[in-house]
Amino acid sequence: MPAHAGPFSVAEFRILWLAYAQSIIGDQFARVALSILVYTRTGSPAWTAATYALTYLPALLGGILLSGLADRFPRRTVMVSADLVRATLVGVMALPGVPLPVLAGLLVLVELAEAPFGAAQGATLPSVLGGHRYEQGQRAMLITFQAGQLVGFAAGGVLIAWLGIHLSLAVNALTFLLSAILIYTGVRARSATARSAATAARHNVGSQVSAGIRLIWTDSRLRTLVGLAWLAGFTIVPEGLAVPFADQVGAQPSAIGLLMAAKPAGIMLGAYLLGRAWIGQARRLRWLGPLAVGASLPYVFYLLGPPLGAALLLLAVSGACSAYQITAGATFVQLTPDHQRGQALGLARSGLTAVQGIGIVAGGLVAQWTGTAAGTIGAAGIAGTLFALIAATAWSRVNPQGVAMALART
Repeated sequence: MPAHAGPFSVAEFRILWLAYAQSIIGDQFARVALSILVYTRTGSPAWTAATYALTYLPALLGGILLSGLADRFPRRTVMVSADLVRATLVGVMALPGVPLPVLAGLLVLVELAEAPFGAAQGATLPSVLGGHRYEQGQRAMLITFQAGQLVGFAAGGVLIAWLGIHLSLAVNALTFLLSAILIYTGVRARSATARSAATAARHNVGSQVSAGIRLIWTDSRLRTLVGLAWLAGFTIVPEGLAVPFADQVGAQPSAIGLLMAAKPAGIMLGAYLLGRAWIGQARRLRWLGPLAVGASLPYVFYLLGPPLGAALLLLAVSGACSAYQITAGATFVQLTPDHQRGQALGLARSGLTAVQGIGIVAGGLVAQWTGTAAGTIGAAGIAGTLFALIAATAWSRVNPQGVAMALART
């Protein structure tokens, strides 16, 4: 196969991408349906928000405790098993009359099952694509995720109005089942890594987690890449304050959707531009620091009280710069030894989930205290920029050129 061929030239990647794309859209349908279901039964915004918040804690715990399954067992088996579990759980959620506490418990289990799936999928991609196509594949997955969110949220209301809440949840269950079938039939079975298979019996979860933490902390490259990724805790603040900001600037309720969509649109544009062949991997690695700063810096201008149009532009610019996360994430995976890849990736993603949840909660509390959403976003921009400058300095000391040469040898 020609070296310049893209990731979609690889049949296994096409299967993984198709399974991922249709399940992402199904997930958004389910989120809309579940929010409507909870609000319809309770009439309580607090219950609705609490149900949404349940997606954070399970992802954090699952990433720490369950991601190591992707190193201990064959990764195709882990993905298929997680999909079948989620299909069953969401299928039960789709049944009419399920009590709200049971729905909440099932939602927690669904989110727990996502952790080993995500770790196994992320750890499988390098084996499927090889080094020179891996970052391109990651970029395609991220663009698909952002586009799937936009399509899913936009079409979710229409689908629910047509099918109803319970059938919409059933559609989500079917997407997990289809994903399991696609992966089982289209992805080659690979044994667990030799080192992992030999030591799995005597390595408990605690020691595996500890080994993953040591790996990340003692490798300055991995440690700095995780720091760059976790800056998302600052850049997510406007997402949690979209409703109060729209109210503050006197925008119509329809503007909330625009505020939510501006950053994903910017990310897709940034991912496309950074993926151009003329930029090259070495240059993308050198740009990690400046782009991380650029992801938070636009928010500082919220201190000036921007109107809706200017706010949308600032969000889009931040999103375009945030596309550096693709290169940071792909580099992290490539630099991680294969036998620890699932656990390390799960830990990094768990931390990312945690800082995003903290960012949303902290932003809401500060906005409540200060009475200004725009000022809170501006403050997050200042803090994010300062921390990004620290991370960018650390990355420059790691020697991005040396990292690029190491990746070229993989």
